[in-house]
Amino acid sequence: MIWRKSASESETSAVNRVLVIQLGGVGAFLQALAAVKLIRERHVGARFTLLTTEATKELAEKSPYFDTVEADGKPTEPQAITKLIARIRAAKYDMIYDLEGSSRTNNYFQGLRPWPPKWSGPIPGASHAYLAPSRGDLHPMLRLAGQLEAAGIPVSGPLEPDLSWLRQTMRDAPRLRPDYFGIHGRYVLLLPRGASVDAGRHWPEEKYVDLARRIARHGVTPVVLGGTEERQVGAAIAKEVPSAKNLVTRPDLFQCIGLAERAAFAVGDDVELMHVAAAAGAPCLVFLSSLARPDLAAPKGKGGVVEFTAAVIADLPVDQVERQLRNCGVFREAATA
Repeated sequence: MIWRKSASESETSAVNRVLVIQLGGVGAFLQALAAVKLIRERHVGARFTLLTTEATKELAEKSPYFDTVEADGKPTEPQAITKLIARIRAAKYDMIYDLEGSSRTNNYFQGLRPWPPKWSGPIPGASHAYLAPSRGDLHPMLRLAGQLEAAGIPVSGPLEPDLSWLRQTMRDAPRLRPDYFGIHGRYVLLLPRGASVDAGRHWPEEKYVDLARRIARHGVTPVVLGGTEERQVGAAIAKEVPSAKNLVTRPDLFQCIGLAERAAFAVGDDVELMHVAAAAGAPCLVFLSSLARPDLAAPKGKGGVVEFTAAVIADLPVDQVERQLRNCGVFREAATA
């Protein structure tokens, strides 16, 4: 397999219509936005369309990077797939950035033959193919950086998700602020994973309760976020720690971002909300399985991410987590506030 040389700057600058494809969940989408920012800066004045799914449509529409958002990027019926490929062909895009890089998007590319548009992605035969043999062993952010370089877009530093635009876009709406939920002063987000998964893959409920109790003793508010599967652990923390805020299932995605942006820290399992918190700039501590390539799974963000790994995540001690929060100044700053 050949890794094609990087495209020249002139090849990627003279375009007017750009399609970006990203069909993953919220975490993958936030990572892709870091690449989209650089793509947008390269193609100044071009019209950008995003092909995505309903899961990320609303967030994409709020972002400053896309003129049009199409959320039907993963059709299942053959007829619908054919119609989607025909629509892409009819749009006559000057450049397509396939940030999904899956077998599905490969099929889309093949469906556009024999004269596909210029295409950046991990597909042999694409005009701007990214075929580095080691790409499968790279963190998604590094893979995206390599793909941009192969498309002639220089990456001067590490790619990092960034949601700093959201507060301005939504005019710092009161519902994005902590006091909307009755949170005052410093707080730490707890982002557990529901107990329905293998016990070795998540930190147990009793340890989240213990950590919440310790956080509260230092005068910091534990705030629990999660979906329906986390209701049990959220209720357990609220029962044992009266000062904790159990917000499981209550905030929408934008409110979760607002809470993460102002949090002193976020502690939790490898869940999508951890990627959201990191992208929002919260300092994070994430529990990762050492048996599942933690180097590829860790979230990234400007606030920094501490990785606690173990073959059995449930074995990670509460003392070690509390010590990390103390060393990062979470409790000291609360005491002097």
